[in-house]
Order: sequence, then structure tokens, then C-alpha cells
Amino acid sequence: MPTVHLIVSGKVQGVFFRATAKDVADEMGITGWVKNAEDGNVEAMAQGSKEQLQKFIDWCKKGPPKAIVTGVKIAPANDEAFERFTIIRKWI
Repeated sequence: MPTVHLIVSGKVQGVFFRATAKDVADEMGITGWVKNAEDGNVEAMAQGSKEQLQKFIDWCKKGPPKAIVTGVKIAPANDEAFERFTIIRKWI
């Protein structure tokens, strides 16, 4: 399945972006992960059909109600076998 790496910038930490992204991904059937990056961005790896990924990317461009998204960088990524969508709570 296609996999994309996303970097979401703007006011995206402290606004429930990760928790809401997990709920959205679970609803859409997307697997992967999401985490806060040290630079204040949110980083995600998402895997699903092209249609699922496009819907998830569209959501990331808006984020949850308190977020102010100023940009989303999207890059194709190597396929990995994700069992579910998880929140990574520590910086790697």
C-alpha cells in the first residue's frame, strides 16, 4: 500500500493534533504513526489507499479546530507493515 511521510507546520502542538489525527486515521482505515517533532511541527507516517491518503492529507491541511496549519510537506515513503495508527509520545 502507498505510504507517505508528512510534516505539518504551524500552531500544531498543544491543540490535540496527534489525538485527533489518530481518531481520523482510525476512522479512515489508515495505519502508521504521528508524533510531535522537536522543532514544533507534527510528523506523521501514513499508509493506506491513494483515496484514503488524500483524505488524510486534506484533513492534515486543516487539523483540529484549535490548530493553525501553515504548511504540509508530503513525501513518498518506503512501505512498512503498520498494524494500526499510533501516537508516538517521545521524540526520536
